[in-house]
Amino acid sequence: MIHPYELNAKDVHACALQTMKKHLKLEAHGYVCHTDMLFDVLLKASAECSSVEAACADLATVADSNTQRAYIHLALPIEELESQEQQANAALAEGIPESMGRTGVEIAIDFHDEPFYGKTEELRAVTCAGQAKKGTTHFVRIATAYVIWRQVRLTLAVHYVLPGEATLDILKMLLERLKQLGFSAKVLYLDKGFAATPIVEYLEKEVQQPAIIANPIRGKTGGTKALCHGRASYTTGYTFANGTTATLAMKASLVPDKTGKKRRKWLSFIVILLDWSADKVFQEYRRRFGVECSYRLLRRLRATTTSRNPAFRFFLLSLGLILTNVWVFLRWEFARLQAVGPRRVNAPLFRLHRFIKFLIRTIENLYGTISAIPTHCSPQSVIY
Repeated sequence: MIHPYELNAKDVHACALQTMKKHLKLEAHGYVCHTDMLFDVLLKASAECSSVEAACADLATVADSNTQRAYIHLALPIEELESQEQQANAALAEGIPESMGRTGVEIAIDFHDEPFYGKTEELRAVTCAGQAKKGTTHFVRIATAYVIWRQVRLTLAVHYVLPGEATLDILKMLLERLKQLGFSAKVLYLDKGFAATPIVEYLEKEVQQPAIIANPIRGKTGGTKALCHGRASYTTGYTFANGTTATLAMKASLVPDKTGKKRRKWLSFIVILLDWSADKVFQEYRRRFGVECSYRLLRRLRATTTSRNPAFRFFLLSLGLILTNVWVFLRWEFARLQAVGPRRVNAPLFRLHRFIKFLIRTIENLYGTISAIPTHCSPQSVIY
């Protein structure tokens, strides 16, 4: 079939730039540096997983990196994290296709930590402590809500987690944001960070929301460790220490150890308002791992920085999620598979790598690139 239209690199760049300019409050009105330039440098840095410094050094006609960073940090004070979060959520919502169903969808909610190395009390006050990883015990923590619908996987809500915030309050914020967008969950998939009795009671009694929560196995002889017996998967009732009762699905699996010998490994899930077998709970919960895939995509669209400004780090994380949504939206709208049956995406036609290359090529065509350096002698006399 001959298609009369095409989606080119300029279209992809225009869509990403319009989304950013519409919702992210970042402006520059200098002699050389302007708002579009700021966003283009951030786009190039995100697409190449490099820094603002590296992106500026590679482009021929952009303002100095120090000038651009000054504008960026001026627009991202720590005191306005809540406002930045609202802007990010509005930009994420731009990626929702009109044809997307909003009722009876599957939603995954997760925490994600980015290492933070600031030492001052002011900075530590807006970062969360956690188990030591990558040389630090403090992290910029975000919570995200991820919608699973056919071949569309979108992050539609993000929340900057402050130390001391209750997990239940974070869950309520994300669900309220999804409710504002018109989404209701058929099943909610939550990671181990939400395995707490207040969460179980809220979902089961207050909102009556079917959900599956990954449950950590604790105890040496008692607790949930005592349920890891036998060879087959099963479901059972369980009473937590505070008296809250819940249904647990215990999944038995065989995984190879370092020697290659298979050993039994148990997984535990809290099942809320679902009459499913342990095997079905495990198979359905595997769909939640799509949210982990979104973080892998984020790593391919996230600019790097050594800045100790948590607001800037949150901005770069949000920008990576926004660009991922732009790619998913464009792929759904323009990379349609021409075949009978329900609408499907021709995935090889517009992979993430092509989306990234389209952004980079357009920006490099706009500003030119550094393709030569001054030398003290003639290259012809040495190379040729």
